Amino acid sequence: MALRILTNARRSMARERTAAVNALTALLRVVDLGIDARKPLTITQINTIAAWRERDEEFGVQTCRREATRLAKQILTLQEQMATNHTELESLVQQVQPALLEIYGIGPVLAAIILTAWSHTGRVRSEAAFAALAGTCPVPASSGGTTRFRLNRGGDRQLNKAIYTIALVRMNRDQATRDYVAKRTNQGRTKKEIIRSLKRYITRQIFRQLNSVDAGSARAVVP
Repeated sequence: MALRILTNARRSMARERTAAVNALTALLRVVDLGIDARKPLTITQINTIAAWRERDEEFGVQTCRREATRLAKQILTLQEQMATNHTELESLVQQVQPALLEIYGIGPVLAAIILTAWSHTGRVRSEAAFAALAGTCPVPASSGGTTRFRLNRGGDRQLNKAIYTIALVRMNRDQATRDYVAKRTNQGRTKKEIIRSLKRYITRQIFRQLNSVDAGSARAVVP
């Protein structure tokens, strides 16, 4: 329950922060307040805006500057809250299933999402059931003489998104996964098909880790 509450709270804070950043960026692009907002705002720029004080300037500009300062402070406050949330999630995951963090690409936030969907040992009866829950089981999409599968659009979408994120992390940072992607690409597989295969493998790895009594370190090996 605590993991679910913290995960939902983080999702809400992330939405609020994104909305505040977008609003601040739009304001700075419309009104010239001395900040170049043509590119995404940096944390240094946001800190600078949050530290602005009242100035002797035209009322309209003064109002815009005040609103920009408010938005910048809101962003910084939300960032602090999200950092605290991250620490609390990590602490809880370490208590519940620390071995999950040893799987390549899984941090406290993704681990919390996985554990929230998993709930407890015995809820998911098999690896296939967990794949169905995650929406990573293959869906036949054959046509004529062509046999193929496509991405699954069902299951728990938050869990599916977490596994998708793990797959992207491995594709970008893990050499074994990058070699696997290169091999499958040379074999004529599309990027979507490769991601589907990776997500299914990651689901299997997570299921086995969650069911393992003596959970050892898990390597980012690919099939």
